[in-house]
Amino acid sequence: MKKEAAGETENISIQVIERMVSLLDALAAYPDPVSLKELSAATDLHPSTAHRILNDLVVKRFVDRVEPGTYRLGMRLLELGNIVKSRLSVREAALDFMRALHRKTHQTINLSVRQADEIVYIDRSFSERSGMQVVRAIGGRAPLHLTSTGKLFLSVDDPKAVRAYATRTGLAGHNKNSITDLTKLERELSMVRALGYARDNEELELGVRCMAAGICDDSGKLVAGLSISAPADRLQEEWVEDLVSTANQISSALGFDRGRA
Repeated sequence: MKKEAAGETENISIQVIERMVSLLDALAAYPDPVSLKELSAATDLHPSTAHRILNDLVVKRFVDRVEPGTYRLGMRLLELGNIVKSRLSVREAALDFMRALHRKTHQTINLSVRQADEIVYIDRSFSERSGMQVVRAIGGRAPLHLTSTGKLFLSVDDPKAVRAYATRTGLAGHNKNSITDLTKLERELSMVRALGYARDNEELELGVRCMAAGICDDSGKLVAGLSISAPADRLQEEWVEDLVSTANQISSALGFDRGRA
């Protein structure tokens, strides 16, 4: 008998949670405060049941009562969301996706972020079978204009900021393939914006080509770049689709909703 009672209590608790979530989801679907009648209809809950649960949610600040009979999502959800966001790490979100992309391409997969006028490599997935020595170790840096990920970040800067970057750095090159002319760089960045991904055609290191796609956070801000590095004669065009798809999956894991962008 005790087991049956415990089971019934558990079922009731789960039912209450399901009803709470359905009400929160219904509130999230409306941009403006919603009446009890509308919420009851949207959730198939009896008005008295919906009212009772909403009152509990108001007490805990998950829901705000705007005026008698109308409700909206509460600030407690924002507070909790900010806590979750602060604990999300690009590296943690990206790692499994990077490994999967490496298994598919058998090439080095890099995760990089921008710091001032350089990119910094913060993680990498590679193996000896890639046939290429790692050009930059984790923590290594490289100029924005010489790297595929760096070009992604420059492509979201306004023209004035790009010119200022060119003035500060002098667009110094590493070899004969490096872009050292502002006009050529601007054309390259325009192509990046049009394609949605960037390339490094042996501009940083001779014999190494890269392609990169951007990773965005929940606000739509570009926060990192995911790139494939390969010997110049082995980089395959069909990897672009996999690269962009993987970067999009990481962005989704960080809360970015491309449909709302």
